[in-house]
Amino acid sequence: MKKVILITGSSTGFGALMVRTFDKQGHTVIATMRNVNGKNAEFATNLGALPNTEVIDLDVTDDTSVKSAVAAVYAKYGKIDVLVNNAGIYGGGVLESYSLPQIQKLFDVNVWGVIRMNSEVLPAMRAAKDGLIITISSQVGRVSLPLQSAYNASKFALEGFIEGSHEELIGQGVESVLIEPGGFMTEIISKAHVNGDREGIQESYGANLIDIQQNIQRVFTKLFTESAPDPQLIADAALSLVDTEKGKRPLRTPVDPSSNGIDVEYNDATEEIKKRWFSAYGF
Repeated sequence: MKKVILITGSSTGFGALMVRTFDKQGHTVIATMRNVNGKNAEFATNLGALPNTEVIDLDVTDDTSVKSAVAAVYAKYGKIDVLVNNAGIYGGGVLESYSLPQIQKLFDVNVWGVIRMNSEVLPAMRAAKDGLIITISSQVGRVSLPLQSAYNASKFALEGFIEGSHEELIGQGVESVLIEPGGFMTEIISKAHVNGDREGIQESYGANLIDIQQNIQRVFTKLFTESAPDPQLIADAALSLVDTEKGKRPLRTPVDPSSNGIDVEYNDATEEIKKRWFSAYGF
């Protein structure tokens, strides 16, 4: 059955790939992004030319923008079967170098943006006793690397929100699930980042931090130049979740081909331990 699918952060990267993937399958796709008549005009035009896609201006950090965009979709199509929370921004730097407002900028997109979107679609989904919400998280929402702990924390927060609400929503006929990408080279790498903004802090950490920086750079340079996992894998994972029978979708879908299966092993192990932990309390 063809679905109405709304995707945030669709201008480039995973979002644009998901738009094209769903469109090709004949779904009605609502590709949302900021500044469709400004800096993202070219991306909006290209995606809007697809046969089953409509582009709408939506800023996940703006309450009014979220409400008006979602309302417009319901007014035109009468429903949203699938919401894909993809909009996100990256940030790097030692944690101490972040001012509180700078961390809040990260969370406003990566966390509160998801909450804003979910809050707008859930009433109708619950009324229909049907709906799927896919949130794009990250492997660093499960394990936290140095020099991007503020960014990692935003993904950890997402994991907590989605995992905790997963059981709440199942009884309402709605499935809320996560995709956890590993390291992929997408346009998010080249876009403006929300980095640590307190001058001189990171430099004061000295040689030890420089060694960590160099090691991380070496690892990711090798990853992106040698392994170079295809970002289409994330779009394919999203399509697979949409196509999966209701009630059989997993809470988490890890997608980190460079880990050689360790991502899946980690998820399976933690799920098994969680079940035993909960059972100790009688859940």
